[in-house]
Amino acid sequence: MNSEAIATTILFCSLIGIGVVVFRKIPMISKLPEVPAEFNLKKILLKIREKIKIFNPFRYFLDKIFLQKILSKIRILTLKIENKTAGWLQKLREHSLKEKIEKNDNYWEKLKKSTNKKR
Repeated sequence: MNSEAIATTILFCSLIGIGVVVFRKIPMISKLPEVPAEFNLKKILLKIREKIKIFNPFRYFLDKIFLQKILSKIRILTLKIENKTAGWLQKLREHSLKEKIEKNDNYWEKLKKSTNKKR
């Protein structure tokens, strides 16, 4: 059998099933009272607002815990920045120490040369 034939058979069986369900529910639907088709935006918005108030996703939200989390993240960030600047400062100190040592070595060499020239 072809896959299209199987799909078509399933489609028609589904349509027949839907038709049977709708046909059986028509008497119940006809007994329902008529509701005027009135569209009131204010009422709908008020209902939505009430449902939002009932469903409050922040009802378990604790301000203190949130503040603790923010402060701990800020503390971690400042510690990282402090560590980075301490590393930079250490490198600068090492660099200036090397320059100072090199200047001292040059001083003594210049002094030796100047004393040798005088002799």
